[in-house]
Amino acid sequence: MRNVLTFVLAGGRGERLDPLTRDRAKPAVPFGGIYRIVDFTLSNCINSGLRRIFVLIQYKSFSLQKHILSGWDVVSTQLGEFIDVVPAQQRLGEDWYKGTADAIYQNIYAINDNNPGLVLILAGDHLYKMNYQKMIEEHLKAGVDVTVPCIQMPKEESAHFGVVEVDKDNFICGFQEKPMVPRTIPNAPDKIYASMGIYLFNRKALVEELEKDAVDVRSDHDFGKNIIPKMVKDRKKLLAYNFGLQYDYWRDIGTRDAYYQANMDLVHSNPPFDMYDKSWPIRTHYSHYPPVLIKTVHEGEDEVQGAAVDSIVSPGCIIDGGRVERSVLSPMVIVHKDACVSDSVILESVTIGEGAKIKNAIIDKQVVVPAGERIGYDLESDRKRFAVTASGIVIVAKRTPIQG
Repeated sequence: MRNVLTFVLAGGRGERLDPLTRDRAKPAVPFGGIYRIVDFTLSNCINSGLRRIFVLIQYKSFSLQKHILSGWDVVSTQLGEFIDVVPAQQRLGEDWYKGTADAIYQNIYAINDNNPGLVLILAGDHLYKMNYQKMIEEHLKAGVDVTVPCIQMPKEESAHFGVVEVDKDNFICGFQEKPMVPRTIPNAPDKIYASMGIYLFNRKALVEELEKDAVDVRSDHDFGKNIIPKMVKDRKKLLAYNFGLQYDYWRDIGTRDAYYQANMDLVHSNPPFDMYDKSWPIRTHYSHYPPVLIKTVHEGEDEVQGAAVDSIVSPGCIIDGGRVERSVLSPMVIVHKDACVSDSVILESVTIGEGAKIKNAIIDKQVVVPAGERIGYDLESDRKRFAVTASGIVIVAKRTPIQG
């Protein structure tokens, strides 16, 4: 796998995840208790044997850069391995990254310096497991210029994805960007192939396409909108790789509701995404926290038992006579007596006061919820104080003061 150079695109603004991205890049948003979103893409790389990785960053990148530098020193520089964080540097002009293709073009020197045969381009904000080595084998066997992993979706979802049209041998013959009337999969008229935003290029083909796209003033300099459709039009050899041959779970955690639902998937009675698979470990930067403490609070002859049911409870959490149901708690969360947290995502160092009730909510770091507070029970009232998503999930921004 030393012939493969990997780029992880982690520089997007993440506006659709506001307020979770007010102080951090989207791939740095905490997820699943102890992880950051980017950890899942990087874990896929390491588990697939890919150890020459550039992470391209741009907006609000301090926490992302700090996380990768402190938590991803798992490769050997003496063996030519690296996970390097590369900020936008305006090496080829005065512009910051203008699109996914432009981000790679502005770092074309890294491709030339490392001289790979193949270049793998990944998004840093997707949740999935994938052995990239199997895709690389299919790419080499097919002898194509680029391979695009795809996942089957109901055709009703086509307006949210780039839709790949394939022939009977899975070679790409068309590409539609978020069509209302999509081309369906041969012999499956109710399904589409949705592009996963992953691209495996032969180096020569990639450099040629990037150089042509860079001088096209009409281009958005985006792989999905410009590079791939143009290669199809020019009759280049493109292969659709069926992601479903390996796994069936993939989530683009690009919106607030998608982020919430992906967390809730983890506490499902039969989780569709398994974080406990020892054959495919998910790595992260791990701080030294004390163990979880679940306490029974005694008041005279009465006692209030702390409990956590169908939930992820991270190290350092204290459930001090409170109750947690179907929720994800990040490290150092405190849930006090008679408080109840249900169907919620609570990020690091949040304190839930005595008797407070939280449901259908995301509470960002370092928020103190006063005793007796209600969040998620009266959306009209919540909208006056917090962000509320289209599906009714209440989001409390980092360090928001809440008056008791």
